[in-house]
Amino acid sequence: MTSFGDLIYFLVALVIAISVHEAAHAFAAYKLGDPTAKHQGRLTLNPLKHLDPLGTLMLFIAKFGWGKPVPVNPYNFQNPVRDSAIVSLAGPMSNFAVALICSIPLKYFPQIVPVQGLDILWITLNLNILLGVFNLLPFPPLDGSKIFAVFVPKKHQSSYFHFLKSAQPYFFAFILIDLFLLRRYLGFSILWKVLGALFDAVSVLIFLGG
Repeated sequence: MTSFGDLIYFLVALVIAISVHEAAHAFAAYKLGDPTAKHQGRLTLNPLKHLDPLGTLMLFIAKFGWGKPVPVNPYNFQNPVRDSAIVSLAGPMSNFAVALICSIPLKYFPQIVPVQGLDILWITLNLNILLGVFNLLPFPPLDGSKIFAVFVPKKHQSSYFHFLKSAQPYFFAFILIDLFLLRRYLGFSILWKVLGALFDAVSVLIFLGG
């Protein structure tokens, strides 16, 4: 397979992964009582509604990234903290579901799938697992930071959500330092060490469940 073919398959997998991820956020929010995302046209698998320029660029630079955040109004939820966490969890879980679906023909029917089909299934599976585990990290603006809120004592939740709004630049700075400085001088990326361990664990679970 040519490098051009790799790029095409990667782009197809990227569109699938991000579209499913963000649409799952919108669907969960709608089901929990918040129609904000639906009213803004985000309750769709149309990738043009979900691709974030910076998040997509990071996928090419760092091999991980994110989609355009789905607008959520927590005041529409019965339990804002809990329901916001559920909405956040829906994104990564949808990626793992796509990976699980991809694993079934790879595991049970590889002999009847064309070679190109196997290639795109593997890339789609791996990219969905990577996007899922990356978004579970507890750092803003990732989904894990909102999921982690359910474990924050109620008296500190207001301060925690204020921190989430102001801390995003620090996480982006850490990514750049980790990828371009720490990896150069330490010989490895701390973030990729963590992601690699999570990726391997989820991959095993998906193939055991597939």
